[in-house]
Amino acid sequence: MEIQNLLKIVIVGHVDHGKSTIIGRLLADTGSLPNGKLEQVQENCRRNSKPFEYAFLLDALKNEQSQGITIDMARCFFKTRTRNYMVIDAPGHIEFLKNMVTGAARADAALLVIDAHEGIQENSKRHGYILGMLGIKQVSVIINKFDLAGYKKEVYENIVKDYSEFLKNIGVTASSFIPASGRFGDNIIKGSENIPWYTGPSILEQLETFALKPDNLEKSFRMPVQDIYKFTGQDDERRIVAGTIETGVIKAGDNVVFLPSGKESTVSSIEGFNSPARREIGAPYATGFTLSTQIYINPGEIMCKKGDALPTVGTRLRVNIFWMGRAPFIKGKKYKLKLAAARANAELVDIINVLDASELTSVKGKKQLDRHDVGECIIETLKPITFDFVSDIEGTGRFVIVDNYEIAGGGIVIGKADDESSLLKEHVQQREYSWERGLLNSSTRAGRNHHRGKFIVFTGEKGTGKREIAKNLEQGLFNLNLNVYYLGMSSLVSGLDSDMKAVFEDREEHVRRIGELARIMTDAGLIFITIIDSADEYDLEKLKLLNSPNEILVVNVGENYFTKFKPDLNFNANPPVKEATDKIKGLMTATDIIPSYCI
Repeated sequence: MEIQNLLKIVIVGHVDHGKSTIIGRLLADTGSLPNGKLEQVQENCRRNSKPFEYAFLLDALKNEQSQGITIDMARCFFKTRTRNYMVIDAPGHIEFLKNMVTGAARADAALLVIDAHEGIQENSKRHGYILGMLGIKQVSVIINKFDLAGYKKEVYENIVKDYSEFLKNIGVTASSFIPASGRFGDNIIKGSENIPWYTGPSILEQLETFALKPDNLEKSFRMPVQDIYKFTGQDDERRIVAGTIETGVIKAGDNVVFLPSGKESTVSSIEGFNSPARREIGAPYATGFTLSTQIYINPGEIMCKKGDALPTVGTRLRVNIFWMGRAPFIKGKKYKLKLAAARANAELVDIINVLDASELTSVKGKKQLDRHDVGECIIETLKPITFDFVSDIEGTGRFVIVDNYEIAGGGIVIGKADDESSLLKEHVQQREYSWERGLLNSSTRAGRNHHRGKFIVFTGEKGTGKREIAKNLEQGLFNLNLNVYYLGMSSLVSGLDSDMKAVFEDREEHVRRIGELARIMTDAGLIFITIIDSADEYDLEKLKLLNSPNEILVVNVGENYFTKFKPDLNFNANPPVKEATDKIKGLMTATDIIPSYCI
């Protein structure tokens, strides 16, 4: 099946409103079933003394026939003379909304099925809202089981009136309202004699008018960085930045910028496994690039092309989120936010309003999102993250929230919130307000110790010699009768941080705890020395804020990759140890940390 001409359709709606029957009928009436499949299912029903239903043709999931409800997504394919279709049968039961969202997120268009006999139900509205939230503009409403309503025009008109008003309020316009009967085939692929007053399209005719999503090649270039590969064998010094291109096109020689770090370079080559060299590549291919300059970047950054409209970088996101977790979405709890290839710790800052999707009422002042709630919220990540508004680029404007290793929520970015305030700044302000001081102040301690408290952070890539410099600095300052303490990262990990997992996402918490510890150590008048491998600018800004009002001195050893934060000292990798420690002590003297007579 040709991907270029494949229209992806999701069928949604309340449980038992006939979604699977509609799909089964489409497959049968378009001749898309394998030879003998229809007869096989009919014979199976006869042997089991159960009436035949077209829904049984979708037997991709065993539980579908045994339980009578769709609990996952069933995909099937059919084609017409004009193009190919992939139909996703999303579950209608409220307990499986997560599966419904997954199915709808990848669709070009949607059919929303309403039972003419039961009318508009809770999930009819909830699913309609989710389609709007996911940005699906091509929606047709199928009023199914119309035979049970006696094919009455007034039933059709009442549902059209009520549901049109609902869709209008959530910014969705239905392409059509089609009265149909999956059981008897009315308005499935052609008009029905049973509904002479209806002059609109059949379901298949409506599908033929739906358009494929616009080509992502025309949009600004975005490639979430999944990993950076290094090679050590056969004198191969390449560093390949790898990922899947979300949108746009890029060529060798193009200037690129990585966000949120802001680091820039130029594409030297386009790499592929066991494939010929190429000068240009675009969405949706997975690929790799080598760069003209060796810059340090982290997985999760987004590679963009200079000259294109750039994404937004920030810590506070204004979002619409659909909550599916068993536990509510609450303030004060840390969650994992996954957006494109980025993984970040995040917290709920504010709930602007919560929508009761079944009643379409807005609830303000709610303190948490409960299961199946849809809310407009402010979420804050502990470090800056790169994102697009979903109206611009979907792939970098959608996210999920993970709670305790389970996907608990999904949503879209609709804007950027004010970054001037942050949970960390508020925490530091509250901490300083509540800080209980003894009878001694910092000046008294400095007079007794003959030096001020100072937090010294060494950073740089592994293998640059920073650890040896830090330990020798401690020894040298101790020999000068100064109060100094070196804390190795392994000591912290096996002690204070022993309750944490040694994974990338916990790095932010490691940094936070070091900053809080530094505040105590420097307040006690100590010169506190530690090491953080490959700290980025946001790590250092965080440490600076957490250690305030006390001071921080940053020493970078090895390649200087910083663009905004300026380290106090820079050394080449593996410098002479005595020369480096003497230079650090000289800076400490020049900035009145230690007296000059100590040197």
